[in-house]
Amino acid sequence: MKNVLITGASGGLGKLTTKHFADNGWNVIATMISLDLAEDLQGYPNVKCYKLDVTSTENIEEAKAQILNDFKTIDVVINNAGLGYRSFVELSEDSKINTIVNVNWLGVVKVCRAFIPVFREQNYGQFINITSIAGLVNLPLGNFYHSTKQAVESFSECMSYELLDFNVSVSTVQFGNAPTDFQNNVTKCEDSAIPSYNKMMNSINNILNKKTSKNKNLTTTIVNKLFSIANNPSKNFKKYTIGFDANFMKYFRGITGYRLFNFIIRKKVL
Repeated sequence: MKNVLITGASGGLGKLTTKHFADNGWNVIATMISLDLAEDLQGYPNVKCYKLDVTSTENIEEAKAQILNDFKTIDVVINNAGLGYRSFVELSEDSKINTIVNVNWLGVVKVCRAFIPVFREQNYGQFINITSIAGLVNLPLGNFYHSTKQAVESFSECMSYELLDFNVSVSTVQFGNAPTDFQNNVTKCEDSAIPSYNKMMNSINNILNKKTSKNKNLTTTIVNKLFSIANNPSKNFKKYTIGFDANFMKYFRGITGYRLFNFIIRKKVL
């Protein structure tokens, strides 16, 4: 049986991906910030849960030692852990900026850094780094979330060159708003005394909620695609764009260029 490590496996897409891999014959190393969140996964004999805080180098190393004691090899690492922060730059808070950067970007960096030696010694392995449509285009109130996801895109592509000699595959996965708990858990800035800001926040919240409710089959599509990528690693760096929204925005942005794209978003969205 192959072994996959998934970060952020306690909820949302991470939990669904964990269950799908387990149901299809993989051993799943399900990592999460607290083992109190692992209750739904206890019934799977081929799922083993570990406490792993992606923001802590020390905790990653502790979890890694435990994992390597239990598993001789690791075939795939899926960097799934992530969170959202929707705020205006003027109203943003240092603590919330630090948190999203530490989880969404530096968390991926630290987990990859920890497991590269494992893959290098095995002379095989695969990193699948989950980004978002936010890694492809820039949209209103995406200041912090989009920045971290685009950072992961750049980081992943650069890292892929380093690992070519060791038979280690690197890919990124982008998609739109899937019907998980993610949107409900996005941190947002408070209403302000600035009417323009409040109007824009309400508009964006409504658009994203509607998009999420329409994408009923997207989660299943994503999970199936992740399983397919894990079973068929690309030798060279590859970006996988999943779902209508992400594919449309990717090609629309490419065709229009940044000026026309910016104009259309301002007219249609705001």
